[in-house]
Amino acid sequence: MDYLMIFGLLGGLGLFVYGMKLMGDGLQKVAGERLKKILEVLTSNRYLAVLVGAGVTAIIQSSSATTVMTVGFVNAGLMNLFQAAGVMMGANIGTTITAQLLAFNLTDVAPLILAIGAAMVMFGKKKKTKDIGGIVLGFGVLFVGMEMMKDSMAPLRELEGFQNLIISIGQHPILGIFVGLAMTATVQSSSATIGILIALASNGAIDLTAALPILFGDNIGTCVTALLASIGTNKNAKRAALIHLTFNIVGTTIFMLLMRPLLYIIPLLGGDITRQIANTHTIFNIANVVIQVPFLGFLVAFVNKIIPGKDEDENQLQLIYLDKRILETPSIAVGQVVKEVVRMQNISNKNVNRSIEAFIKQDEKIIVKIEENEEVINYLNREITSYLVALSNAALSEYQSDVITSLFHIINDIERIGDHAENIGELAQYRIDKDLKFSDSGLNEIKLMGSTTAVSFENAVLALENFDFEAAKLVIKNEKEIDALEKKLREVHIERLSKYICQPASGALFLDILVNLERIGDHSNNIAQLVLEFENGLKPSL
Repeated sequence: MDYLMIFGLLGGLGLFVYGMKLMGDGLQKVAGERLKKILEVLTSNRYLAVLVGAGVTAIIQSSSATTVMTVGFVNAGLMNLFQAAGVMMGANIGTTITAQLLAFNLTDVAPLILAIGAAMVMFGKKKKTKDIGGIVLGFGVLFVGMEMMKDSMAPLRELEGFQNLIISIGQHPILGIFVGLAMTATVQSSSATIGILIALASNGAIDLTAALPILFGDNIGTCVTALLASIGTNKNAKRAALIHLTFNIVGTTIFMLLMRPLLYIIPLLGGDITRQIANTHTIFNIANVVIQVPFLGFLVAFVNKIIPGKDEDENQLQLIYLDKRILETPSIAVGQVVKEVVRMQNISNKNVNRSIEAFIKQDEKIIVKIEENEEVINYLNREITSYLVALSNAALSEYQSDVITSLFHIINDIERIGDHAENIGELAQYRIDKDLKFSDSGLNEIKLMGSTTAVSFENAVLALENFDFEAAKLVIKNEKEIDALEKKLREVHIERLSKYICQPASGALFLDILVNLERIGDHSNNIAQLVLEFENGLKPSL
């Protein structure tokens, strides 16, 4: 009998968590761009940050996911500590919606909800209809899982060992805190722990006296996810995770001191014990925010004291804007990928300009910088590609999927531009080693071709960074000029060779540089063409 109960509990819990995920994924697909805009207007205003945290958590149905995402935002430089603290506080409020929904006890109509959701997913013709169907289906699965947990745990109230545990928690509330902490840390979901509590209460297996300490411990347990997510991040991200832990420990301490008044007040609000648990969860999190948000500055000062010092200077050989935790919110992640790709473009652009400068000035120091930057470009190419692969498997809108597909091609073009700049750097080194001479007219022509190509690539950077379609059109126009200029300079150079004005060895180098610069123009044109594919659609909110 015991193993059947465990299997039923695990199966129900699995359906419960899966239902929340289906709901969260569906809501993100429907509201992804709105979610992006909400976070974009986030300011240092702590109260606005709390509202954003509550709203985001209500959408993705997981405070743990919101806090992990926030740690990622801080690590990627998207948020400062004040903003992150506000969002995390708000996440605690947002997560109470799940408990309130569970207290409605909709298990009787769950099969109908499942049928409606499945019909929308299977027979819906529009993508939005299917996404909404996913939300409805997840809602139904959540309640089916809840019913399974209730049924599996019904025998618990008859077990002497479980009864003794409940009595112990009633007599020693601190034990209940650790039980709640352990449960949430294990299942990595505070909503799932609240679901188990409500299932136990609905069977009469637990009373409010024992439920409240577990509920409070549950709020501390949810911090474990963010703490684990902060491993390997910068100091500010670690501080953000510590703020979340401190906030919940302080709140739990306050409410444990108010246990007796709470046990008297909560039943007066009405409802059965499941509603009382849901109401306590809501009151705890809202009151905790109201009490602590005025002292947010002290919280930030406290974590700065615990984790002192500044991060070391940013090493170029690392991702600045990307963090795997941000994958929890694809609409944000897409914008961050574009920023990282633009960063890769800017480094490649520097190398293009430096390669021409190195050739003209015969400066070996510049060539060394080109080689260092090329290492960074290759690193970014690998890491961004890997991130794009992960992001392409997330819950994306059709438009976001198109952006991701284009970015795969764009980073390949940027990497090839970096290669051509490196080739010119190597030609500059060859010129230095062989002490090859160039006429003033030849060097001026290289400068002209180099500056024309550089302008084209700079416009390609602007086109991607701002989805500037006019800049993209300029690149395409410049591509024709680059091709014509390359042809003209080649003919002029061949004429110089025929008149013995320049050395054959120097002439070969000149032609190689023209080829590399013309190819840079081709790849810039490719980037512009990919950006222009979005001209007739809505401009991406990146």
